[in-house]
Amino acid sequence: MNNAATEAPASGEQHHGPLRRVQHFLHGNPAAVPIIVVILSVIFFSIAVGSRFYSAFALTLILQQVAITGIVGAGETLIILTAGIDLSVGAIMVLSSVVMGQFAMHYGVPGFVAVLAGLSVGGICGLLSGLLVSVVKLPPFIVTLGAWSVYGATTYIYSGNETVRSQDIDRVAPILHFLGNSFRIGNAVFTYGVVLMVALALALWFALNHTAWGRHVYAVGDDKDAALLAGIRTGRVLVSVYVVAGVICGLAGWTLIGRIGAISPQAGQMENIKAITAVVIGGTSLFGGRGSIIGTLFGALIVGVFSLGLRLLGTDPQWTQLAVGALIIIAVTTDQWIRKISA
Repeated sequence: MNNAATEAPASGEQHHGPLRRVQHFLHGNPAAVPIIVVILSVIFFSIAVGSRFYSAFALTLILQQVAITGIVGAGETLIILTAGIDLSVGAIMVLSSVVMGQFAMHYGVPGFVAVLAGLSVGGICGLLSGLLVSVVKLPPFIVTLGAWSVYGATTYIYSGNETVRSQDIDRVAPILHFLGNSFRIGNAVFTYGVVLMVALALALWFALNHTAWGRHVYAVGDDKDAALLAGIRTGRVLVSVYVVAGVICGLAGWTLIGRIGAISPQAGQMENIKAITAVVIGGTSLFGGRGSIIGTLFGALIVGVFSLGLRLLGTDPQWTQLAVGALIIIAVTTDQWIRKISA
């Protein structure tokens, strides 16, 4: 009987061995799927479009276009890893950029002080959301849905719905344009916003994988009650995650000014949807506890590759929207498949 009991599972493992190994590999390496998809999609569009797509200029143009989404997505990833979600990240980003403009243009403070003010506002917004989620115990979806509306309205009221022109920024506070400045390496063109996105992704990857704080973030998202029993101060972890995400949104606001040149309360209002899309396509589970910052970076790149590739093929923009929607469904389905088999 004992022999039969031990032989049956062995036979099943032998039958499903390769499949299980693939699933365990994907479970342990959430960034693997988006990296593979980026490589395959670059190869596909390089063949379909030709040299117009497969060039250093075109590929670095993708990086420039996804820089803001990649930065906001990094903050969103931290929150989703805790099994939460933040619908207000785009609104925080725009509010932070408007605060930078108002401080520099109307209050006459030096440019770097205006930047610090914008980053501080992002952190305060994150702190408020974090306290409501961890102390008042409100659902993250409800908190950030309301915050999205509050911060959006505050942006319009505070700015008087006025746009600060690019030439005025260059005259008074050129540092606000710094992240939009570019440099060349051969035919490749990089902006400092792209450098910030990559540096931020590497820093957060290190923090999540090599610090106690990072392990606590994953633990809270995987099983909050078990993390509490293990002695982790889950409330503090949640608040810290929302504050860090808010500051990151402030950095995205600074990058937004460099990207579009001006400061507009109407710019980037849907960046929250783009960021969540990058996070999901990048392999981070909406149920928390599994995912990676690097995956989010490649998730943003997937959207950028499809957007540029389909545009160069001359397709309607609706095809890009259709492709992104299909990728979201495939990503969530893949996540469920990996979780079910690896359990």
